Amino acid sequence: MADKMTPSQRHYCMSRIRGKATKPELLVRHWLWSHGYRYRLNVKSVPGKPDIVLRKYRTAIFVNGCFWHGHEGCSLYSVPKSNTDFWIAKVQRNRERDQQEYKALHDAGWQVIVIWECQLKSDKINYTMRNVEHLLSQCLLELYCS
Repeated sequence: MADKMTPSQRHYCMSRIRGKATKPELLVRHWLWSHGYRYRLNVKSVPGKPDIVLRKYRTAIFVNGCFWHGHEGCSLYSVPKSNTDFWIAKVQRNRERDQQEYKALHDAGWQVIVIWECQLKSDKINYTMRNVEHLLSQCLLELYCS
């Protein structure tokens, strides 16, 4: 299937896609802040430069887009019909990089929480964020009780 946009139009559209301060990330940040959790963003000194870092809980949170990180079984992830080899390789590289970053964080003693874009839909966000809150409370107990 041929692309319906010219190369310059496609370039412009792709250049508008951002990696920081995405809508899903903003939802998570707003929820955390409104519930009293204080955090830092994209901390370079933490392996993998996570989206959200809660040092008090020694926790890194990644807010992953289902398409860009290849969320298996999700309706938001499907391989595009054009240039499929490129997209399959790109998503695979993203997955491999994610796994390396998560391992580096675990090896450094950090807890990793991955939140998928589809888990932040209006009917699921409270459930998802309550699970995150539960993980954070467990992590805090482990830090102070060990």
